[in-house]
Amino acid sequence: MTHDVAATGERIERLIAELTGEGARAGAEELVREVVGLYGAGLERVMAIVTEAGAAGALRGLVEDPLVSGLLVLHDLHPLTTAERVRAALDGHPAELVSVEDGVVRLRLEGSCGCPSSRVTVTESIERAIARAAPEVTRVDVESAVTLLQIGRRPS
Repeated sequence: MTHDVAATGERIERLIAELTGEGARAGAEELVREVVGLYGAGLERVMAIVTEAGAAGALRGLVEDPLVSGLLVLHDLHPLTTAERVRAALDGHPAELVSVEDGVVRLRLEGSCGCPSSRVTVTESIERAIARAAPEVTRVDVESAVTLLQIGRRPS
């Protein structure tokens, strides 16, 4: 079974929503909070032990693992900021990070051919990369770099 933090969270919310009766739903929510809190506390200890040991290679391995990285974000333990993770996700994509604010990432596409289908494909690829690296991002706004047509004076 593949474990995707965001997908698992959505499944848990769907299962809780399917419970009938306010008591059952409240009990399930409390159970999930307790389990998530327990795993978060354990993960916090893992991060402290790895950091105290100066094990940079182990820390890098933890943050590069998609599942562990997602859990670190969930528990606000990821050593990289949202902007740093978005920049890393943009590596190899023709885009520049403009800003990250309140869960909204603003990007500027670079070197686009102007073809609408190409822009959509590139934008979707970028959005997937950002969702994997920074699941807390709620929206990605993409603007294209504007290339002005240079018109010179008529030769005299």
